[in-house]
Amino acid sequence: MVKKPGSDRYSAIIDRVFSEHFAPGCKEFEFTREEFERTAEQLSIKLPKNLGDVLYSFRYRKNLPESIRLTAAKGFEWVIEGAGRSRYRFRQTRTSRIVPRDDLVTVKIPDATPEIIAAYAQTDEQALLAKIRCNRLIDIFLGITAYSLQNHLRTTVASIGQIEVDEIYVGIDRYGRQFVIPVQAKGGNDQHAAVQTYQDLACCKAKFPTLICRPISAQFMSGTRIALFELAVEDDEIKIVEERHYRLVPAAEISPDDLRAYGNRVKP
Repeated sequence: MVKKPGSDRYSAIIDRVFSEHFAPGCKEFEFTREEFERTAEQLSIKLPKNLGDVLYSFRYRKNLPESIRLTAAKGFEWVIEGAGRSRYRFRQTRTSRIVPRDDLVTVKIPDATPEIIAAYAQTDEQALLAKIRCNRLIDIFLGITAYSLQNHLRTTVASIGQIEVDEIYVGIDRYGRQFVIPVQAKGGNDQHAAVQTYQDLACCKAKFPTLICRPISAQFMSGTRIALFELAVEDDEIKIVEERHYRLVPAAEISPDDLRAYGNRVKP
């Protein structure tokens, strides 16, 4: 596999690393970050200052090169996972990205965001996390009482390496069950990767072993909508347990018709 005309240096580097390990029928293999340095030198490519951005780019922003995608078995995709300190793993899985549906109804929520936050909020992850926190969207979505415990938890998980969780909540329901809720937020053109949920689950199992883990992904959508997903692992694959779309609006914009419609959707 060689660098194609017009392809970027990230694609050229990851393509060469992949080709040096892959063999027909291979479902997973590991590689190291140091291989990027050797590969860049072999290809006469200026090494990116932030080597981690090569991995981040293919996890959350862009597709892997076509030459890599075509090697996956039918119905599967390649993902890049952590496999220890400065080690990573290419693995085939059925779900690699979590993308909001286009056909889901949007629920209007009275906007409780303080005006000073709304005035300076952008469309990035921090703004999304702030809006979720101010409007108690985790409570609304999960039907429990939840409290923000920590932002940007950076930690190391033995089998994965260093990870970062955008925000950690803890919560409790009416039966006294206690939960840990890792939240990953994405704004702009970034997308959720299933690998993040695997990491969140592993982190919570190690750090909060007595709490029930309910991983959440949040995404800014068009038209100021916010998508929330509850995720879980089933048959070693990440599955969507629940997806809801919300729009924060002034209370006056929620009409009697809206309220009647919401009342009719309540499950018995």
